[in-house]
Amino acid sequence: MKTINPAALAFILFLCTALPASGAETPAPISLHPGNPHYFLFRGRPTVLITSGEHYGAVLNLDFDYVRYLDELQAHGLNLTRTWSGTYREVPGSFGITENTLAPRPGRYLCPWARSTAPGCFDGGNKFDLTRWDDSYFERLKDFLAQASKRGVVVELNLFCPFYNDTLWAANPLNFDNNINGIGRCPGNEVYTLKHVDLLAVQEAVARKIVQELKDFDNLYYEVCNEPYFGGVTLEWQHRIADLIVEVEKGFPRKHLISMNIANGRLKVEQPHPGVSIFNFHYCVPPDVVEMNYGLGKVIGENETGFRGSRDVTYRTEGWDYIIAGGGLYNNLDYSFTCQHPDGTFLDYKSPGGGSPALRRQLGILKDFIHGFDFIRMAPDNAVIQGSVPREATVRALAERGRQYALYVNGGSRADLELDLPAGAYSVEWLDTKTGKISASRRLQHAGGIAAVSSPEYAEDIALRIRALR
Repeated sequence: MKTINPAALAFILFLCTALPASGAETPAPISLHPGNPHYFLFRGRPTVLITSGEHYGAVLNLDFDYVRYLDELQAHGLNLTRTWSGTYREVPGSFGITENTLAPRPGRYLCPWARSTAPGCFDGGNKFDLTRWDDSYFERLKDFLAQASKRGVVVELNLFCPFYNDTLWAANPLNFDNNINGIGRCPGNEVYTLKHVDLLAVQEAVARKIVQELKDFDNLYYEVCNEPYFGGVTLEWQHRIADLIVEVEKGFPRKHLISMNIANGRLKVEQPHPGVSIFNFHYCVPPDVVEMNYGLGKVIGENETGFRGSRDVTYRTEGWDYIIAGGGLYNNLDYSFTCQHPDGTFLDYKSPGGGSPALRRQLGILKDFIHGFDFIRMAPDNAVIQGSVPREATVRALAERGRQYALYVNGGSRADLELDLPAGAYSVEWLDTKTGKISASRRLQHAGGIAAVSSPEYAEDIALRIRALR
């Protein structure tokens, strides 16, 4: 009796789980919700994407067990992960990150390009051949998408990232010293421009290859470039890559969303690219960037946090503020995930941000809270809030007037609110953002106008859910 090679069997099983059955219709990828494009439609359901995810090395770092990582996201009901395509890597010590997953050990870095037989690469291995693909990379990338898909996790695949310093450029396959193709003899701040035709051709080829390979996954959208406002990345180059994605997918029955990373902090988007549906920001506290760009009629996301210490309250309150302000996506950059701790249990890190199992539970509560509303019918509406707010606190409201209200109080210890509500009967529930339990509830019979609504005592923050009773 003939035996089947274990590697071949594993690949057959992968194909069975990653791709639709023969004759089956390819599922529609995550899209903007047609009823309210500030949010998503995923597998037939209105969706807000919320997560606390690892530092983007899940695919390119062979030492990272992404199955255990994705299990941890699923355990808390989180539905997003952000990962790098492998066209960029970091080195140990980058940005003071402890056990950085974007900084693989020698021999453990995987990227789209195959190694040549010529020695002399930055990491001690052979140089790259930018004309040949590494099949094992695409197998791992597809398996990551397939595993995420099984767990209801959407993948934001970031295609490119600038070089923040000379060391990162020296470590990159596109650098002349690390490939056999004579490509990349330029400063790092010229790599993502239209200045070098040979580099551009390689970048377009790898983007095209990735988009073609991943065309059948529904739990996927592309981000053109992380933090393009650093390292000399030009807007013309970004638009060129966005155009390429649109062009490659022109013949596909289903199209994937495209994201652009706009700014650290805040910036009003002017003349947006027509193919871009998600506008992502980093470190936008307070979340006034949502109101600033709400008129775009697209998703306004915050897909990276950090650099504000390690306390859970910092990133829990940032997430609640952002989502109740009308954001459609929130990703805390979680440093408790490492190769040694792919389940996110590493707490003795010295990294510049936060992350913990407790925080992931709390962000899962936020996701459940917003998904408990018919939020497609809601919009930011702070005019609901009348009178003074608690001392040393902020209050935000997302509402469908007369039917449903989501409010969030950040700071203070007791909130006595005055809310402008139409006449009617309402259920009023105060939610503990740390436990998910209802702290207090009541029925409100209101004659119209200003309604006084008071919270129980709380620590740090509290959420309020008001629904009209029929």
